[in-house]
Amino acid sequence: MLARKALAGTAGKPKVYVEDVFSTYLYTGTDANQSINNGIDLAGKGGLVWNKVRGATGNTSYHYLVDTVRGRSSGIASNATDAEYISSSGKDLSAFTSTGYDLGPKEDFNASNFLNAQIVSWTFRKAEKFFDVVTYTGNGTSGRTVAHNLGSTPGCIIIKCTSNAEDWVVYHRSLGATEYLQLQSTGASAASSNTFNDTEPTSTNFTVNTAGAVNLNGRTYVAYLFAHNAGGFGDAGSDNVISCGSWTADTDVNLGYEPQWILYRNAGEIDNWKILDNMRGFSNTSGTFTAQKVLNPNTSGAEGSASGVFPNATGFTTGLGSGTFIYIAIRRGPMKTPTSGTSVFSPIATSSSAGTTLTTSFPVDLQIGAFRSAAENKYFMDRLRGVSTPGVTVSTPVLYSTTSGAEVTNSQATNSFDNTSFKMSLLFDGLSSIFYNFRRAPGFFDVVCYTGTGTDRELNHNLAVVPELIIAKSRSTAWDWRVISNFGTTNYDYGFLNLTNSFGNLSYASDVILYAKPDASKIYLGPNAYSNYSGDTYVAYLFVSLSGVSKVGSYTGNGSSVTVTTDFQPRFILVKRTNSTGNWIVGDSARGLPTGNDPALFLNSTAAETTGQDWVDVSSTGFTVNETALNANVNTGTYLYLAIS
Repeated sequence: MLARKALAGTAGKPKVYVEDVFSTYLYTGTDANQSINNGIDLAGKGGLVWNKVRGATGNTSYHYLVDTVRGRSSGIASNATDAEYISSSGKDLSAFTSTGYDLGPKEDFNASNFLNAQIVSWTFRKAEKFFDVVTYTGNGTSGRTVAHNLGSTPGCIIIKCTSNAEDWVVYHRSLGATEYLQLQSTGASAASSNTFNDTEPTSTNFTVNTAGAVNLNGRTYVAYLFAHNAGGFGDAGSDNVISCGSWTADTDVNLGYEPQWILYRNAGEIDNWKILDNMRGFSNTSGTFTAQKVLNPNTSGAEGSASGVFPNATGFTTGLGSGTFIYIAIRRGPMKTPTSGTSVFSPIATSSSAGTTLTTSFPVDLQIGAFRSAAENKYFMDRLRGVSTPGVTVSTPVLYSTTSGAEVTNSQATNSFDNTSFKMSLLFDGLSSIFYNFRRAPGFFDVVCYTGTGTDRELNHNLAVVPELIIAKSRSTAWDWRVISNFGTTNYDYGFLNLTNSFGNLSYASDVILYAKPDASKIYLGPNAYSNYSGDTYVAYLFVSLSGVSKVGSYTGNGSSVTVTTDFQPRFILVKRTNSTGNWIVGDSARGLPTGNDPALFLNSTAAETTGQDWVDVSSTGFTVNETALNANVNTGTYLYLAIS
């Protein structure tokens, strides 16, 4: 009976996802009250907010950490030994909320007078098998144990004396309890039984000795505890979202997931602590160890650059040489499968001037930009290859679907991306344009960057289901875009996004493009140059049908009127004739899908949009292709389509 009750309790436990417990949020200081709505319930669940001004140096740009246990007015700086700072009422972080936190006007968190006034916030929610905050008062007793509620053995513990000036002390499972590091220091790890008492933490407590930094009688302390591969998340409740590990030589670190945030350093040498995250620019820039945007918890310095680590679909790749490198890594979200198209797709038509902020309501992972009235290329920009963020302009890697050309960098094409919007760049200044914005999410859309091998290879992805449409492009060589679809048991179809050519058909046994049917975690690439040439770098975009959100499918034309059922009203429709030549035609709700003539763009062409044909109509359950004028409904013609609600 007791066993049954315990099982029932586990079964009824609410599902938790990484987006419920962690957020990297970019915002601009205003000197006025503002709310940071990052989706994290701090008021009800508790946690830690860690803020840093990105573009300034000096005391007022310290890393400030505020947690719900000590209270909203108590801040400590990771780059200093100072005791906690108590702020005035209503300033700094003024309140914890059910969707994040509120800010007062004080400059530590919310000033407009720093360079660019750009600030990053990392929020960690208290949750079993992810993160916990513990406070205690020292008693000076050797081997003193402190209870925690992490629900698993900590992989890393960071302790700070809050009542007095003392070093930050760090335990990491890869070093063990006989050694420690200091968060505010570049110093290498040191041995000391007087810190963690040479005693490993357990799933219920950790042990400290008598050092002033961890357990002097009468002093107050805070400890931040990070889990390691403890499961507990996702639909099955068994997925890992945080890992604390190490590497000693250049390698692919396998986490089992793509990270969005990493704290790391060489523990055996003098080295800065480094934080990378995918909102500021943790990208697979070119498959090489190019600079990433980094902040150092041990300094008050402005955001800088560091090379040597880049993400992949199952972890990250290192190129820092040999050493004892430790890390904390957090899984990229969202983990939850979307239920509406508006949470993962936003078409925006605009003629706004440069600098205008346009709202998507979600972080953009892929943006396709096009001019409507001018003959120009169609621009593909994505977060994984690198994008600009507020106040930090970079030359964004751009691919043009209109050509076979390799990736180029274009600072004027760079729209600046944050958590819920993007800012118009000079290239599109005041011109009639359309932007298709996509968010990566399980069961809908994924992006993968990889380097070709020229031989059969397995390519990991995070779509979590079998892809139905793959669009791949060499970033380093002028190969045509490869489109792969219609994955049958023995055969698949292929075409070219930058061309009007008809599609071909191959068997997996031919071992050219694919040597096996893709599955829910891998694509099986053959040695074909368009998608797997040795040494070339690539990006692949993966789409799949998701009820109420997206549909990948096909139809046969009849020369008059063909109705396609998607079970939702499309806001985006991409159509390509596959048995003969034809453009890649795009219609969308932002430019209009009226009952009369519909604006159409061609992804393969630099031509401006055409507006003279009533080629498609939409309904609450799908779309109807009306005519043959755009080669969208030729009698007996076969067509591939992608529709998104």
